[in-house]
Amino acid sequence: MFLPPVFAETDPARLDALIAHDPFVSLITSDADGLPFATHLPVLYRRDGDRVLIEGHWAKANPQARHAGPALMIVRGPHAYISASWYPDKETAARVPTWNYAVAHLHGDIEPVEDETRLIDLLSRTSARFEASVGASWRFEPDQNAQRRQVAGIVGFRFVPARIEMKFKLNQNHPAANREAVSDALDTLGGENATAIAAMMRDA
Repeated sequence: MFLPPVFAETDPARLDALIAHDPFVSLITSDADGLPFATHLPVLYRRDGDRVLIEGHWAKANPQARHAGPALMIVRGPHAYISASWYPDKETAARVPTWNYAVAHLHGDIEPVEDETRLIDLLSRTSARFEASVGASWRFEPDQNAQRRQVAGIVGFRFVPARIEMKFKLNQNHPAANREAVSDALDTLGGENATAIAAMMRDA
């Protein structure tokens, strides 16, 4: 990832917030021909100090489910178009439009998980996490044969990133007056992404 130092973020709590905001990630590996292969999937996230653990699962039919080794996981945060008309110095500094965003790239090795007991535990935690997020109460019940048979159709994974890059591009390379004006414009514009970026700009 192209990462100018002014946009680099190193606070692990920012990664916590990104994944809490959007736990639907892109997992990228190389296939047998060395070509990139991507899967988009929800994950469970846990951090203990500097150690991050991410878990998820594929359909067994997914070719990526046979991958063990290096992978790139992309975590997307909020993003918003920034109009050059919002900058107070737009004429004198010849400003142009841009896009503000937050994103993380996690590099590490994928460890497939096929043990039934571990898969049952993973599915139970996954359903509990995402059912709670929508106020629903469905649960994975492995004691029901019809549900337990579904376990044979998946492969789980564990992913411990060895390197984490976070890019928070929030007009840090602009004067304070520009950042304030853009934040106000985004709040006026409204919408989840715009207001989230405005809040992040004020915290940057």
